[in-house]
Amino acid sequence: MSQRLTRILTELKNHAPFTLFGASTGLICMFLFKNVGPDINHRLFQVFHPGHVVLSAIVTASLYKLYESKVGFVKILLVGYFGSIGVATLSDCVLPFFGESILGVAIPVHADLHKHDEQPSPSHELEQDTHSHDADIHHENGAVSESSEGTPGIRARLHLGFIEDWYLVNPAALLGILIAYFRPRTRFPHAGHILISTWASSFHVLMNTHRELTAVMLVGVFVVLFIAVWLPCCFSDIVFPMLFVKSECNLSHAHHH
Repeated sequence: MSQRLTRILTELKNHAPFTLFGASTGLICMFLFKNVGPDINHRLFQVFHPGHVVLSAIVTASLYKLYESKVGFVKILLVGYFGSIGVATLSDCVLPFFGESILGVAIPVHADLHKHDEQPSPSHELEQDTHSHDADIHHENGAVSESSEGTPGIRARLHLGFIEDWYLVNPAALLGILIAYFRPRTRFPHAGHILISTWASSFHVLMNTHRELTAVMLVGVFVVLFIAVWLPCCFSDIVFPMLFVKSECNLSHAHHH
């Protein structure tokens, strides 16, 4: 047990510099794509999130197969699927969503609200139609809300890739598991894994960002990206497979290879 804990702490320490670099590139992505709109940001999320799932499935399933060389495909499938989908969802969706909620990135800036208030008032009929349309958007997307003063606002929305983009994310997990099963020694730089995970998290944040990215906001986003990538990725690649290893001997042998 002590050997596992020591190795986990060592790996967390060693992966911190990669994660710092990845979080920095995530901020660069946000600068480059902050004005392209939520639809394009969603499309980019659909590229990097499944990519993260593929790599996570390869690493998780491969390590488990190396630890337990005689394990069957069903166990590898379960460990690889839940290890990749669970951790990638936590890293790319859940933790960024909580960061977005805390930072308030979905709250429009005061200038936007003031501009909205200065717009000419429409007729009563058009106003009713607009209100009805806004209500439909709120009902369908759960992303539009109103403040206590009646001012239109926007709240962050949790986007779960394996549910809403199931046709991309779940096959990506299966692909990674199959690669790991037939080629368990397939190698991919862990720094690349971290970068792809960071970019997926960044575009989840951008999908919900509706205010100016101030210096304070960027510092907060940087912290969110670091935490969202560092702990889940290390857990997926190192801790999760270790939970299913039967002996320290197998662990040492697999780590040596």
